Amino acid sequence: MKKQIFTILILITLGCTVNAQDATKLNWYTVNEALELQKKEQRKILMDVYTDWCGWCKRMDASTFSNPKVIEYLNKHYYCVKFNAEGKENVTFNEVNFTNDGQYGRSHSFAVAVLQGKMTYPSIAYFDEKSQLITALAGYMTPEQILPILVYFGEDHYKTKDFQTFSAEYSKKM
Repeated sequence: MKKQIFTILILITLGCTVNAQDATKLNWYTVNEALELQKKEQRKILMDVYTDWCGWCKRMDASTFSNPKVIEYLNKHYYCVKFNAEGKENVTFNEVNFTNDGQYGRSHSFAVAVLQGKMTYPSIAYFDEKSQLITALAGYMTPEQILPILVYFGEDHYKTKDFQTFSAEYSKKM
């Protein structure tokens, strides 16, 4: 009997540990996976547009996208997509097919469309629940810099006020 109780306690402890670890990991999806998930539960999409050679992209992964507060907010409010701007996979987005056929040098036509030709890395593109581009913001951001932006778009503040006004209100709360 003691062995059974001990075994059950170990399994419960391991289960809690696994769940705690999952909460500290950012859920990344492909474009197609995020679009399918949006059909089941509407959320915004955050797309990290990067390249393999970009040092600031790697730094953002290591610092910003590994921050517990950023991870918690993103996993709750967004479907996060990592998109290699020089990748070769074909993408169908909003019924339009995108390829990397060399037309834009090394850049994928989807990255060119999302970033509106401003090929700066890293760039973060924000899409609404209907997969419509809200905006794309270029450059490395620390956790402290990105959190108000995530809230601004994630909670629809962008629909009612400019970012400067929101940012001042957000800073007072924090």
